[in-house]
Amino acid sequence: MADDHQTGEGEPPGPPQETRPDAPIRVPDRRSADGPPRYQRPGDTPFALAGRVLLSRWRAMRDRFSRDFMRRTLRIGVSARIFHPEPGSTGLRSKNLQYLEESIAQWVMSRDVLVFMIPTVNTNGLLHPSNITLRHYARHLDGLVLQGGADVSPQTYSESPTRPEWSGDRARDLYELELLHEFVEAGKPVLGVCRGCQLINVAFGGSLYQDVATNVPEALAHVHTDYDAHRHAIEFPPGSSLGKMFPKANRPVVNSIHHQAVKELGRDVRIEAVSYPDGIVEAIRYDKADFVMGLQWHPEFHRAGGTDLLDCTPVLDEFLRAARETRL
Repeated sequence: MADDHQTGEGEPPGPPQETRPDAPIRVPDRRSADGPPRYQRPGDTPFALAGRVLLSRWRAMRDRFSRDFMRRTLRIGVSARIFHPEPGSTGLRSKNLQYLEESIAQWVMSRDVLVFMIPTVNTNGLLHPSNITLRHYARHLDGLVLQGGADVSPQTYSESPTRPEWSGDRARDLYELELLHEFVEAGKPVLGVCRGCQLINVAFGGSLYQDVATNVPEALAHVHTDYDAHRHAIEFPPGSSLGKMFPKANRPVVNSIHHQAVKELGRDVRIEAVSYPDGIVEAIRYDKADFVMGLQWHPEFHRAGGTDLLDCTPVLDEFLRAARETRL
């Protein structure tokens, strides 16, 4: 008689197996004991698999870098306006002040970018010397806006002021000229507004009318007590990049708040717009850089989407596209 504990013919007897009613059902392991997993390629090698894994990781890192790079907020520098101390004053008016006009900052920030006012630097300061230079700002910021303000000094373009009140701000000229050249040398875009337009022309060897009403008496009035409410029409010459930005604009209207204007063009500087009908230069562009443009009017005073004055957001967008393309 066979033994009650015998499990089968030829099998050695073993201890009785106790089956628990709540024990999980084991799934048979169908993997081959000798070959690779079925999802692997036939004839694959460890080196080939490792290469594909590394390639996959590199692609993931590249995609993440590209995504973060495109989403990183642009950082735009704006030159400072300078208030010089007034003789006999006390408090703030007795100090050198550097400030940023709110409207230009808000115009640039309307495209969701960060704005930084760039102060003057003084490496030889007696109280607080520093090794920081304007080149550091050009290296770490993505673009530069030269805001409006005081007259460019005639001394900066080798002339003498014909009237004392037209002597301009020579100190600010030197600061902004260095700032402009550092950004151009760094390959970063520059947008000049009003005074900034005039400074770009002077920076490359051009000159200015010290006073449009005096030097060009047949011209329209380009400055008025209405300030930013004063306006006139402009035209884009053939081939103007501004004309390409505004293909449907037929003699658009801009504000006019300047008594100085471009006279002789600087080297490699071309006209982008002129006032109508007197032909005073209203916009320029430096051809030896990707984007260095000056607007004689104040685009920050033009309402976005407005129809009475030229909506200048396409100019801002072109400037910011250049900033993104040249960023490090």
